[in-house]
Amino acid sequence: MLSVKRTLNAFPQVSRARWAHTASDKDKYKIVVVGGGSAGLTVANQIYNRFRSAGKALNADDIAILDAAEFHHYQPGWTLVGSGLKQKHELRRSLSSLIPPHLAHVPENVQSFNPSANSLTTTSGRTLSYDTLVVATGLKVNYDAISGLSQGLSDPKSGVSTIYSYDFCDKVWRDIEGLRSGKAVFTQPAGIIKCAGAPQKIMWMAWDRFQKTGRGGNTQVEFYTGTPTMFGVKKYSDALNELRLKRGIPGQFQHNLTSIDVPNHKATFTKADGSTAAVDYDILHVVPPQGPLDFMKGQPIADAAGWVEVNKETLRHVKPEFGNVWALGDCTTLPTSKTAAAITKQAPILTENLFSVMDTGKTANAKYNGYTSCPLLTGYGQLMLAEFKYDAIPEETFAEYFGDQAQPRRLYYHLKKDLFPWAYFNYMVKGQWFGTSGIIRPSFPALE
Repeated sequence: MLSVKRTLNAFPQVSRARWAHTASDKDKYKIVVVGGGSAGLTVANQIYNRFRSAGKALNADDIAILDAAEFHHYQPGWTLVGSGLKQKHELRRSLSSLIPPHLAHVPENVQSFNPSANSLTTTSGRTLSYDTLVVATGLKVNYDAISGLSQGLSDPKSGVSTIYSYDFCDKVWRDIEGLRSGKAVFTQPAGIIKCAGAPQKIMWMAWDRFQKTGRGGNTQVEFYTGTPTMFGVKKYSDALNELRLKRGIPGQFQHNLTSIDVPNHKATFTKADGSTAAVDYDILHVVPPQGPLDFMKGQPIADAAGWVEVNKETLRHVKPEFGNVWALGDCTTLPTSKTAAAITKQAPILTENLFSVMDTGKTANAKYNGYTSCPLLTGYGQLMLAEFKYDAIPEETFAEYFGDQAQPRRLYYHLKKDLFPWAYFNYMVKGQWFGTSGIIRPSFPALE
């Protein structure tokens, strides 16, 4: 199973035909899930399946997914696109094709929440009410926070690219392949981002590509990061820093990219002491700063920054008066890395607790320990599989079988390249993938 060689093109047509349905025009639902991304699709399907498995099946259209997006993307795969391993069209589907007929699709976005009235208002002015609300709105990638970035991305000859966008992830590969000699600069901002290892995954892949194609002696790869270390978990950070030194990649820490002079190929970084450094580049891979969606700021279910406040174990809202509000994924205050792997662990926890509250009035003994994973590509045919939980404590799945996961291995590479994209579209977004337990739904101890 780990040596899957089929492309994803073999699979999506099956679900498209079977799951075709029309958008819902109801104004009241038992459960409204806001967001049709990885978290929203996964948890909506798991909730429906959990009620059915308990013999309390919900009616068709009792659960609504609210999202106006035309397409759904497998975003972890954009690194593979930037590395020349996938075509970006392989990694997206129309959102409507992924929503089964027993779930309603409301193709609109939220304008505001009114949790005191168990309702929300959409951007068209429509009011929807609910018994239970699940928020999975994701986060914002802020391209405008770096002066010159939008201009650089739009210019095909600028040398500026990013794997954090469907529109430009293939430009990363073109820039890497087009660089015959010169300096390749890779950046990472301080603060919260999707998958904190992704900024350097593409750097390692570029470095390895230069070596394998005879350009290593003519190219210099450099890493500029707003963070103080290579990674947030010491075990993996130490291993990555050792790899950086071994490969001769200069690392500049606590350097935040603040502007790009596109015509002159110059990037300006702001350092921790407030001073700046101007750096010349031939190609520049940029990871924009990220944060809550603009409309979330000031919402009653969000904190001052705009993140949805949830209990870090139950995923239920921290305010008792909003006890029918739940959230998971990138939009939350959960103190763990924001990855698809985290969602595979969060969704069954949220599902079990939500089901228990709706069934008995009490949460279950289902507690999220902060598990997340970052499959760190370190080159073609090698990957460091970082897995950890709250407090940056490693929690490794395969170490007792294959050895220390801080050691890059080919097996882990094929998990990232072949298995995970296949499992994502065939199981995860259908609510049938549960992280390290695969297709086996975890069980939870009964309340005492």
